Amino acid sequence: MKIVAASDSFKGSLTSAEVADSIERGVYDADPFAEVVKVAVGDGGEGTMDALLETMGGRRVSVEVSDPLRRPCKAEYGILNDGLTVVVEMSSASGLTLLSPEERNPMRTSTYGTGQMIADALDRGCRRFLIGIGGSATNDGGMGMLCALGYRFLDAEDNELLGTGASLADVFNIDDSGVLHGVHDSEFIVACDVDSPLYGPKGAAYVFAPQKGADPEMVRSLDEGLRHYAEVVSSSAATVPGAGAAGGLGYAFVTFLGARLRRGADMVLDALCFDKIIEGADLVITGEGRLDSQTLAGKTPYAVLQRACKQGIPVIAVAGSVASDDEAICYLSGNQSDECGFRGIYQVTPSGMPLSDAMLPSTAAANIRRTVSSVLTDKK
Repeated sequence: MKIVAASDSFKGSLTSAEVADSIERGVYDADPFAEVVKVAVGDGGEGTMDALLETMGGRRVSVEVSDPLRRPCKAEYGILNDGLTVVVEMSSASGLTLLSPEERNPMRTSTYGTGQMIADALDRGCRRFLIGIGGSATNDGGMGMLCALGYRFLDAEDNELLGTGASLADVFNIDDSGVLHGVHDSEFIVACDVDSPLYGPKGAAYVFAPQKGADPEMVRSLDEGLRHYAEVVSSSAATVPGAGAAGGLGYAFVTFLGARLRRGADMVLDALCFDKIIEGADLVITGEGRLDSQTLAGKTPYAVLQRACKQGIPVIAVAGSVASDDEAICYLSGNQSDECGFRGIYQVTPSGMPLSDAMLPSTAAANIRRTVSSVLTDKK
């Protein structure tokens, strides 16, 4: 049998590659002669760079950039083995976790550091960018990132703006004469799993700014600023689903850099040529730390399931915990004759095991191995 192991990480416990290793051991326990193909995958969020480097090969690049408050910090991005493709997690430079709760203020934060990572990769000759934009601390419409790439945002008196949330309302003119070499020759693919427009009741400010430290007055100011910004830019992309992602960073990528917004898991699977990898497989084993209704909102296991179903390949899923009473999960589990569903969904953590024990990497790995072995032995 050819079995493909392609699971997301068990966050806080095992990386995607470590989960695949555990699945492989379980397969060999049940069938020593099986062919196991391991694929480290992700959904465009934290761990995506590691997954792509693990599967495709490449190297990490450490660079000094600005954090959301423009203080020096170290950030990492990955360059894949082709030397042209870069994997950037914007949270590495512009993420919410880089700030203490007291420092969080989207009027002051900027995506400048994300732009610095891109600029560094451009200087190294890279021209294809896979960007994850989850976990931002910002609501600057991507102005900070664009400033780092050579764009200048000017107010009515021709003063250059910093590119923060507070800058949005003051934009009067945009100067692109100093844009860095290679920017417009590059391809940008952005992992985006939200469908918020740039502004409005469902936009970047109203939906996401409160969790970044904005009070109601800030939210109103930021939303008005984003509206004004879009009017100056004169782009219809403000209503594109995902334009409001990462405080409007999605809008900047689409409008200024011609980016394509993709569901995060699809961006990763496409980069891996996953459809080709699974050709001829007899079974795909996927999973994540917890399977629940959010899994169906574009998480890795569901994206893997959809790809495999197109080729008629059965899929089983393993997880640290399973929301067994969740209607959506119930619908997608078990032997489905008419719909494309998982052939089985299995919780690897034994009933009654404390979460603190289950999260231990060695315990989680053993639980996955035991579950996979048991399932495949029973199916013989």
